[in-house]
Amino acid sequence: MKLVHTSVMKEEVLRFLAPNPGSSLLIDCTLGEGGHTEAFLEAFPDLKVVGLDADEAILQIARSRLQGFGDRFQGIESWFDEFFSRYPLNERPDRILFDLGISTYHYERSGRGFSFQRDEPLDMRLGAKEGRTAMEIVNSLSEEELSTCFYRWGEERFARRIARAIVRARAHTHLRSSKELAEIIRDAVPAGYRYGRIHPATRCFQALRIMVNRELERIEKALEGAFDVLKVGGRIGVISFHSLEDRIVKHFFQRKCKTSMKDSNVPIVKTGHQGVALQITRKPVRPSEEEVRNNPPSRSAKLRVIEKIAEEG
Repeated sequence: MKLVHTSVMKEEVLRFLAPNPGSSLLIDCTLGEGGHTEAFLEAFPDLKVVGLDADEAILQIARSRLQGFGDRFQGIESWFDEFFSRYPLNERPDRILFDLGISTYHYERSGRGFSFQRDEPLDMRLGAKEGRTAMEIVNSLSEEELSTCFYRWGEERFARRIARAIVRARAHTHLRSSKELAEIIRDAVPAGYRYGRIHPATRCFQALRIMVNRELERIEKALEGAFDVLKVGGRIGVISFHSLEDRIVKHFFQRKCKTSMKDSNVPIVKTGHQGVALQITRKPVRPSEEEVRNNPPSRSAKLRVIEKIAEEG
């Protein structure tokens, strides 16, 4: 199958998460089609990678792409928060990568209603096996609950108007498709906002996807679990694509840079504080102008990296 996703900031990720000399383990928490993992395996011959994805279909694409690397790569079907809560490996990782952006595959190939430009069933489950679908949510939540969803997870300024329009529409027909929902949202916002650069359904679709997959809750749990299993001297890199994700990552990293160490006699190197982590990227790294030209979806990406310098007390 032809690959459709372009991994963002490959060069920057390789630079900041380059493994230490010798045998190392990287966990790619958001494997997707395997672009970042392939780049790491090609660049570092002694590196092993465990790649995680909750979507069995896209995991098979990645396995096919990476089969030439033999036992240096292992693909596991799992949500990243669940993986770290049960951590099944005998080896602790040196590097951990989260690329929180949804794959182009899901928009263009999954057929699950992620895109408002396609007429597909309103599913939006990244795992495709469990939990409520977007169709169930838009047809069952109250007007107030829908409004809260759109405002909290989509930061949608017209959340109330849109929720009211959805409730009105579903009184006459069961809402089933992404295109149908997008049209209801478009017609609900003021006329001046219907044909701008950003489609008026963008934020609501983001909010539904976050709710369906419990994305923000999973990120918080996974970051904590990932830091726990990470080797001292190891690094975590996170690419986020919107303010809700980035805020979680930023605050988590700041917290770890202030958390007390387990052993107060650990020598402090590279930093003057007693935190268990060091900010490698003081400010988020952004894609180059050239990358944004060649891959427009990368424009909102932010990369943050920390290094674990001690175990927590």
